[in-house]
Amino acid sequence: MTTLVFGHKSPDTDSTGSPIIWAWYLSEVKGAPAKPVLLGEPNTEAAFVLRHWGLEQPAIIADVTAEDSVVIVDTNNPAELPPSINEAKIQGIIDHHLLVGGIKTKTPIDITIRPLACTATIMHDLMGDALAKAPKAIKGAMLSCILSDTLEFRSPTTTPHDRAVAEKLAADLGVNITDLATKMFEAKSDVSAFSDAALLRMDSKEYTVAGKELRVSVLETTAPKVVLDRKDSLMASMVDVAREDGADQVLLFVVDIIKEEATLLVPNDLVKQIAEASFGCTVTGDTVVLPGIMSRKKQIIPALKL
Repeated sequence: MTTLVFGHKSPDTDSTGSPIIWAWYLSEVKGAPAKPVLLGEPNTEAAFVLRHWGLEQPAIIADVTAEDSVVIVDTNNPAELPPSINEAKIQGIIDHHLLVGGIKTKTPIDITIRPLACTATIMHDLMGDALAKAPKAIKGAMLSCILSDTLEFRSPTTTPHDRAVAEKLAADLGVNITDLATKMFEAKSDVSAFSDAALLRMDSKEYTVAGKELRVSVLETTAPKVVLDRKDSLMASMVDVAREDGADQVLLFVVDIIKEEATLLVPNDLVKQIAEASFGCTVTGDTVVLPGIMSRKKQIIPALKL
């Protein structure tokens, strides 16, 4: 049986690249047939990474069955996984996020969750000497995942180990980290082809804060003005997106990778209350700048309160 390897819905670079990396490892090193799949269209940065390294985009699936053997990477949250995930034969989880709970398995499984910035860094460690056998594209995907999740080491989630692994991979590949990261971030910043609803869902996660169901969306960009110029239509679209997704509110943080700050759109009093309670700021308009805020995992989600 071929094992399916996948990350979360709305695949970013880590949730696109890590399934490819681990499926290669299972198939070529462990002799256990595996294939990567996605749970949605990859974002523009992830699509660039696939093209850059000559990797085929994995097939997109909507659900799994009781007959499917699966490995979950870059998430352990059932809300970010196929509807029937608890029916599948889960073989393992590799992740770097907080433990959410709710996944049920049919047998004991291997679980690796480590406080690192990127799932691909964990895979580097788990693969050990076997990584030397990996083709250039697999190592390139691993490097790209780390640069994406660390925002080229700007993110506060970055650990010395993430950086060391990335620098080692770059040296092995003969890649200039700054050049590659710049191209990746330029691709990530090109959102012109996406609707407002698509932007609000592109990199988002569901969380409950003080009884409110929130869709917390982050757009990381080197050109924040392009997104902020659309703020009126984005805020109008939040109403429909929240209703369709069963949320009370969408929070959109536009992260400026260069200035290392986030701008939160403030469409109503609820978001104003959340912003002021969570970040100690004073909101006077329909946006608020949050200096130094770059990481949803480390700085946004832990701070949210009402």
